[in-house]
Amino acid sequence: METTVAPKRSMLRSDAMQRLLAFGALILLFVVFSIASPYFFTFDNVIGIFLATAVNGLLALGVTFVIITGGIDLSIGTVMTLASVMAGVFITFWGLPVPLGVLAGLVTGALCGLVNGVIIAKLNMPPFVATLGMLYVAKGLSLVISGLKPIYFDETPAYRTIAMGSIVPGIEIPNAVLVLFGAAIIASLVLTQTVLGRYTFALGSNEEATRLSGVNTGTWKIIVYTLGGLFAGLAGVVVSARINSAQPSLGQGYELDAIAAAVIGGTSLSGGEGTILGTIIGAFIISTLNNGLRILSVPQEWQIVITGVILILAVYLDIIRRRQK
Repeated sequence: METTVAPKRSMLRSDAMQRLLAFGALILLFVVFSIASPYFFTFDNVIGIFLATAVNGLLALGVTFVIITGGIDLSIGTVMTLASVMAGVFITFWGLPVPLGVLAGLVTGALCGLVNGVIIAKLNMPPFVATLGMLYVAKGLSLVISGLKPIYFDETPAYRTIAMGSIVPGIEIPNAVLVLFGAAIIASLVLTQTVLGRYTFALGSNEEATRLSGVNTGTWKIIVYTLGGLFAGLAGVVVSARINSAQPSLGQGYELDAIAAAVIGGTSLSGGEGTILGTIIGAFIISTLNNGLRILSVPQEWQIVITGVILILAVYLDIIRRRQK
């Protein structure tokens, strides 16, 4: 009896310790950048960090589910762009109400995720290849549908309030931040309290054993990728509302930051492990790091290098942790 309980407890301690270390790293970044620059720890700059985290965090929430299954989704950045373009088409080109435009963005993201899931589950195509193909499809469709031009929401100011308005009286917290935390709470409940969450972990831990136990792994995998696309669609609505336009050339590269956020937060690229809390912490680490380096006038190319080094370190620590388990 003791031999089965002790490893489980050790595993729980290890996962909790990784989240604690990530949170400690986030606090350390805030302290270091606050000391290095008087412009870092100000209200406006901190709100800017939260806004930057809102988009990356939403993408990271969706990709966390996918990575836990042992898969990957490289298309979320351009799917986000396509979702924002479709919202722009519905609202600006067709003159439909804002809620329908928001719905169009969400449905577009979910459909792209659904296609990814069907290709991966039914055609047995590797997730890397399938989602890479969707990356280019979504990018091309964004350019075609928009006519290579940005779509502006100047005539519908209500759309901008989705991200930049504030529903909290007396406190200037943008709605985009509230959307992120609301989505994170829902994602955490889904991952920890529902059948979808249990099967998500099961797929990543041992897909063959899950299939032999009578679970339709293909169907659940499709659902997971659809959910990832839905979060990308939500990110598309938020980012276009934030900048008050749908930019058809925006998006590619966002997937890397989202994957990095999930991995830094403790989601294992080998599958079977991950938490929403860890992902949110990882997203804040990425945004804080980029913001602080930019304030210190570190060239953007070096910012990318530093982010890459941190990602490699996070993956290496995950490998060591899995070996110890």
